[in-house]
Amino acid sequence: MDDLASFLRTRRSRVDPESVGIFADRRRRVEGLRREEVAHLSGVSVDYYVRLEQGRATEPSEQVLDALARVLELDDTEREHLHRLARQRRRRAKTPNGKLRPELLGLLDYAAGAPSLIMNHRLDVLAGNRLAQVLYGVPIPGLNTARHLFLAEADRGFYADWDACTSDVVGHLRLAAGTFPDDPRLASLIGELSIGSARFRRLWSRADVRARTHGRKTYRHPLVGLLEFHQENLALPDQPGLELIVLTAIPDSSTADSLRLLDSLAAESADTASSTHAEPLRP
Repeated sequence: MDDLASFLRTRRSRVDPESVGIFADRRRRVEGLRREEVAHLSGVSVDYYVRLEQGRATEPSEQVLDALARVLELDDTEREHLHRLARQRRRRAKTPNGKLRPELLGLLDYAAGAPSLIMNHRLDVLAGNRLAQVLYGVPIPGLNTARHLFLAEADRGFYADWDACTSDVVGHLRLAAGTFPDDPRLASLIGELSIGSARFRRLWSRADVRARTHGRKTYRHPLVGLLEFHQENLALPDQPGLELIVLTAIPDSSTADSLRLLDSLAAESADTASSTHAEPLRP
């Protein structure tokens, strides 16, 4: 799904030669740095670097990887990804089983005032509280947010920052592919998204990686309009690949008011469904 060779090639093409002291005139046809330039700047032989990009080299040392990261101007997330890809042959992470401890499910109840989800590395929603169900308006669990984002055309307007969301999701899936390269369901998902979405194909070819931690998240809900949240992605240390995601609204904001309205509508709907399916009284 992801490999060291392709990552090096894409990162090399992004570096401005002048930023590393190389004069580039108009006759230069290579986008970014040449292979020999990367080799020279990182202190390795041209032959060895070429073999790295062709996937034929032995595992590079930590020193070589650090030198490459410096030359290719990688940020912290990209640097960690580079090291992870280089270690894949000798140590491959086991695909998580996705089982949730009862204590984790209990956390969702404690966060009843905020839409909260437990999600795996494939962006499958494994569990969610009532506000999360109301927010997305589709069955939870069972939702995959990557499919919802790229393939559900009718729901595209739900994501107010669709362009930014798509970039973040592809960056996350790139990291997941590097962390869990032996996960067949992740490979299948990436193939499905590649076939079904031209935007996904374009973003995937860039090989960007992004770590999801926290930030602003905005939705357009069909019932209450614009909802603005702060999102926290909390990694679960004892269950690799799983995250608890909590969406909070500023107190007394329009979003907070809209959440209360949605919660009330959901409660009414649940009461109606309960009474409809209740066993009739016997005379």
